[in-house]
Amino acid sequence: MDQTERRAPNRRATVQPVTPGQRVAQAERTGGEPTLEFADMVPYDAYVQASALHRMQHPLSSDPGEMSFLMVSQIMELYFGLTCHELRETQRLVRADQIWEALAPLGRAKLHLEGLNAAWQGLRWMSPADFNRFRNLLGEASGFQSAMYRQLEFLLGLRDPTLIRPFRRQAEVHAELSAALATPSLWDDVLALLDRRGFDLPADLLGRDVAVEHDPHPSVEAAWVRIYDDASPDNHLRLLGEALSAVAEEFGDWRWNHVKAVQRTMGAKVGSGGSAGLAWLQRSMARVVFPELWSARTAM
Repeated sequence: MDQTERRAPNRRATVQPVTPGQRVAQAERTGGEPTLEFADMVPYDAYVQASALHRMQHPLSSDPGEMSFLMVSQIMELYFGLTCHELRETQRLVRADQIWEALAPLGRAKLHLEGLNAAWQGLRWMSPADFNRFRNLLGEASGFQSAMYRQLEFLLGLRDPTLIRPFRRQAEVHAELSAALATPSLWDDVLALLDRRGFDLPADLLGRDVAVEHDPHPSVEAAWVRIYDDASPDNHLRLLGEALSAVAEEFGDWRWNHVKAVQRTMGAKVGSGGSAGLAWLQRSMARVVFPELWSARTAM
């Protein structure tokens, strides 16, 4: 159960359900004007927790630009969590062989990643001089340390057990990341689906240690070549491949936008968390999400 699910019962306890009939009656009572009086907190705030969200910004400097940096970072965190939510739902449906139904959460995930990419626009104004006005106050804080981003990478099949080490002092977060590493990725579930559909993937591939990043395999590439060779509209595996490709593409765009943002604001300086900064990000781009979906295109 993720953090959003754990908080949901408390958040929704103050929201009173309203039926369509009650809405019509309310509109008739008010002549179509919005309701302005409530017995408790405003229902929108009770549901969205807007007040709580807007109390979560605590800049460390008086520089007005820091608020942009802080809030865009928080917005990205929310999009990481939302995309993870959709990919977990996709996994559930893929495991149940409900390919057609899995296309909907994958489509939403792709749109959420578009929103994630758009968030970078809020930082395009930032030059090295702008960032340097508050960067030192961040100490060792770095986006490299985002636990939810690691969850997203793990779901997409990008796995490196060493990257959960920073969270050893945060027992709950470390346990969640460890559990994510021990759980098959979405790509692992897709490979198991292909095997169930008769593509006969090797047993050592299907039974490998899922905590270790998947190495591209010729049998998986050959399966996708066969799948794409059938262009009929009822070929749901082909539609699944295209939906997965769209998600991988948007995620790749986010990583490239991250590289560009770092180039713009700090060049090749050492990263805030001690990493090689730009060079580390550029190397990470070589790790491909759903690799055989891309390599198979050469053989099509």
